[in-house]
Amino acid sequence: MTDKIQTAVLENEIARITVLSIGCSIQDWRVHGRPVVLGYADVEAYRTNPCVMGSIVGRIANRTAGASFELDGKRWPLPANDGPNHIHGGPGGLAWQNWTLHQNSATSVALTLRSEHLDQGYPGCVDFEVQLTLDGTALTWVMTGKPDRETPINLAQHVYFNLAGTGNVLDHKVQIGANYVTSTDQALIPTGEKLQVGNSRFDFRHVQTLSEADPENLGYDLNFVLDKSNSPSAQVSSPDGMTLKLWTDQPGLQFYTAKHLSRRGVPIQGANHDPDCGFCLEAQSFPNSINQPGFGSIVYSPDNPYRQRTTIEIAPTD
Repeated sequence: MTDKIQTAVLENEIARITVLSIGCSIQDWRVHGRPVVLGYADVEAYRTNPCVMGSIVGRIANRTAGASFELDGKRWPLPANDGPNHIHGGPGGLAWQNWTLHQNSATSVALTLRSEHLDQGYPGCVDFEVQLTLDGTALTWVMTGKPDRETPINLAQHVYFNLAGTGNVLDHKVQIGANYVTSTDQALIPTGEKLQVGNSRFDFRHVQTLSEADPENLGYDLNFVLDKSNSPSAQVSSPDGMTLKLWTDQPGLQFYTAKHLSRRGVPIQGANHDPDCGFCLEAQSFPNSINQPGFGSIVYSPDNPYRQRTTIEIAPTD
């Protein structure tokens, strides 16, 4: 079995998206020729990928308190890679593994990966598949995980967007359909409490730019509790009207404005890898759900496999 990084291109008359087997990553996304995501020019940079750029993260996305969890009366230790905590599936998680890529058509690709028992400390063997389909200006992720025993799963795409193609994103307009966020401690671990967004800098129920919502430029790295609606869960637009819309069946959306982004690889043409130069919209179950029973279960089994469907559409406003 070769460890060569495979590449697939999804393309139509409007959009062109480059997908890599390493980390199931989106390397490049162009709309009418404009780059709208951040990525590395060299595919080999995704083997280390310190900012988790463009990849699928898991088995458990986001933060797990104390780098451990209990399942069926047994404590399962995980590698601590965020201080004493575990983040994005560990240092060798799904984002840093080389998936098998199968291009189905000019607009569809499937990526598969078998994660063996005790991979990054997790119990059970899981067969993961991510189907990526481009339809017009919309890209849909259908992610599945079929375990051979009970095990926690919570995947997320970790694409960094910049709808202007370059510069920072502080002038981007944002709207998120959420009345609550999950409050966190100083290590960004959820406390279990849900806070109303009203009269706070987390209130994106009405459109405003990032600089208007956050005049002190503290940045965002927080989970929003999504309202159940047929409308887009989130909308973001650049000053000239390039607009992103996101739909998902997940309960949470981690909004991250790349305050800790830094240049650790050569960017694709025209992009900046500096703080505030991108944002992530990570649809997922709530962070640390495995240690917060009130957040809902993320434990899946052979009879109850994992599934997520998320669609992101990027196009100029009509």
